[in-house]
Amino acid sequence: MGGQRRSPWPGTLAAGAALVLGAWMLHGGGILPPLPTAEQGVDALGLPMVVAPPMPRSAPTRIRIRSAGIDAPVTGLALDDDGRLQPPPEDDDNLAGWYAAGTAPGESGTAVLAGHVDTADGPAVFYRLGTLHRGDQVEVVRADRTTAHFAVDGVEVYPKKDFPDRKVYGASPNAQLRLITCGGGFTRQHGYDGNVVVYAHLVRAATA
Repeated sequence: MGGQRRSPWPGTLAAGAALVLGAWMLHGGGILPPLPTAEQGVDALGLPMVVAPPMPRSAPTRIRIRSAGIDAPVTGLALDDDGRLQPPPEDDDNLAGWYAAGTAPGESGTAVLAGHVDTADGPAVFYRLGTLHRGDQVEVVRADRTTAHFAVDGVEVYPKKDFPDRKVYGASPNAQLRLITCGGGFTRQHGYDGNVVVYAHLVRAATA
């Protein structure tokens, strides 16, 4: 299965994940995760001019973002009965998830990794996504013992009710990566009202 796949969750990744995110805030954490500023956005930057050739398909096993202190294993995710992406287990604060029927990181198309922003115990794996800037490096280790190196193109936050499916999940002729977690404002009744999205493109493939 190669290339871009149709998004299985138009408008629903945010809603599906939000049901179990925000647990720390509900337990009195009281500190919202960092959010990107307008200067970190991707709109004014245009498409990347130089990208590496796509890699063969291989499942991701680990993600590292040194600038954000992220070093976590990656597990495969499936869809629930409503067609929404199931989030990673909420009892593990250092685990990212990848839609296993979708594009693999490094493969041609748009790959998506999702992670919790917090758990009942405190900040979780993607708590600091909002601090990333253009040029920051994202490393995704893969099952074939290669590592896909991505460069961040921008970081944005969107209200869940106006989530731009086409922009985030749209088809790409090269290897793109999206990292997604909850963010924005928070209420006890509805949880987080937005999603933080990191846009990145493949710049290098390395072999162990």
